[in-house]
Amino acid sequence: MTTNETGNTNYLLTPGPLTTSLSIKQAMLRDWGSRDADFIALTARIRERLLAVANASDSHVCVPVQGSGTFAVEAALGTVVPWDGKVLVLINGAYGQRMARILGIVGREVVTIENAENEVSDTAALDAMLARDTAISHVAAVHCETTSGILNPIQEIADIVARHGRSLLIDSMSAFGAIDVDASKVRFDVLMASSNKCFEGVPGMGFALIRRSVLEGCEGNAHSLSLDLYDQWQALEKNGQWRFTPPTHVLAAFDRALSEHADEGGVAGRHARYAGNCGILVDGMRAMGFETLLPDDVQAPIIITFHTPSDPKFDFQVFYDSLSDRGFVIYPGKLTVADSFRMGCIGRLGEDQMHAALDAVRATLSEMGVTQCGRARAA
Repeated sequence: MTTNETGNTNYLLTPGPLTTSLSIKQAMLRDWGSRDADFIALTARIRERLLAVANASDSHVCVPVQGSGTFAVEAALGTVVPWDGKVLVLINGAYGQRMARILGIVGREVVTIENAENEVSDTAALDAMLARDTAISHVAAVHCETTSGILNPIQEIADIVARHGRSLLIDSMSAFGAIDVDASKVRFDVLMASSNKCFEGVPGMGFALIRRSVLEGCEGNAHSLSLDLYDQWQALEKNGQWRFTPPTHVLAAFDRALSEHADEGGVAGRHARYAGNCGILVDGMRAMGFETLLPDDVQAPIIITFHTPSDPKFDFQVFYDSLSDRGFVIYPGKLTVADSFRMGCIGRLGEDQMHAALDAVRATLSEMGVTQCGRARAA
């Protein structure tokens, strides 16, 4: 099989893992000693760069942790929320649900405000609940909910939480790096993300940006040794070293990815390319008759949910396999409100790849004999 310019045999139209550049892959060809000066400097550089992206260098610290983004979420929730804390989780998809589940498992009191997957988080309900329940100490919100691709109103959420004097934790996995989060404007105590989303690194490392004054009071909170971000931070501050074996090759790739992110123009540049990808994909799919789950004003340029066509000849597995054979990997749907599938527009993709993906969809539909791409309507 032939490879493309990224060194892959296909492109990933997914929200992570995603298509990475050849140079990011090549950054993993060196072996690193985790206690060596070069690797300690690399870790420090990554931590500093991530704080700068959020304009948080003066107020927060960056604490990385081994594992996927969910590891970072569990580590942050378990470290920052004290055992007698009470967390309000805003839910409009699977990742809000996951935070609520984590909190229950680690023994923290949790309450929720739930909206449908095609609705943004209800800020009026948030305001009312914080006014009513003074026991709530923390609010956890998802910035871009990958279940649907919806962009939640994080600035408004942050303003409400700050006005009520509570602590905000943001799951920004599918937003940070491509959607602006400025700590001087969006007041948060914790922001969680990972290496393999909008920074276009490879999976294996999550991180949390935590307000220093908050983390200083978190000793003894954690439910887990390996997920104790206070302890991890103390070790990094002491000698620059990870407590336990770090994912050295992942960090090397991420260091390269952060350089490429900066070279592209940082958050603004990355957002511009993703927004262009999103526009091409949405316009092209709609021209074929497909319908998006979300209206354009709440659609983040990260991943797009399309309703499953009503045509009886449409079979998602056949559709998926045929697109994969043509060099494009998409995502199944994850909704409870509608049958759907998802197509991502992040990763090392641009206009050419988006147009080629649309060509692959057209060829696949023709091969399947599908002519009606609109969703089924209720009788």
